[in-house]
Amino acid sequence: MLLLYLKGILYFNQMKKFLFIAILLFTFEGFSQEDPTRGYRVKVGEQAPKLDFSLLDGTLINNKNLKGKVVVLQFTASWCSVCIKEMPHLESQVWQQFKNEDFILIGIDLKEERKKVEKFIKNTQVTYPFTIDKDGSLFESFTLPNAGVTRNIVLDKTGKIIFLSRLYDEKEFEEIVHLIDSELNKN
Repeated sequence: MLLLYLKGILYFNQMKKFLFIAILLFTFEGFSQEDPTRGYRVKVGEQAPKLDFSLLDGTLINNKNLKGKVVVLQFTASWCSVCIKEMPHLESQVWQQFKNEDFILIGIDLKEERKKVEKFIKNTQVTYPFTIDKDGSLFESFTLPNAGVTRNIVLDKTGKIIFLSRLYDEKEFEEIVHLIDSELNKN
């Protein structure tokens, strides 16, 4: 009888752990996919917040010198597995396809040291320009507090936000590529 009682307690404890993990996953998934803001403080149709930073090669970037270009701002980090999954697609389907047009894709690493970022770029074999958002203020100008990384923000040639993505979804990624192509072909 004691053995049955102990097995029941063990089973109950395992079920509590399973239920806790299931609730945690459901909550995370709900915030990231079902939340209509998707963790953004900005909206499609708004002008981009103030941009003022230097790329790793020293090139100055600001709202004024981005005018006339279609821009993708890719927020990323070396510890982000989804980012790592997405980056080869950004390199081949976006950067290599559009880099010779009025276009720029900028990888923005979130809060990491330069050596780590350089190793990350080398390991992912991307060639598009990068910067480091050392204190997260650039990221936070677009996102709500505690928002997750893996985000692509597309700006039109006037600096207006025309697409906001979260995580990596093949269908959404195809939409981004199509949108960039359409924007570059507008007169």
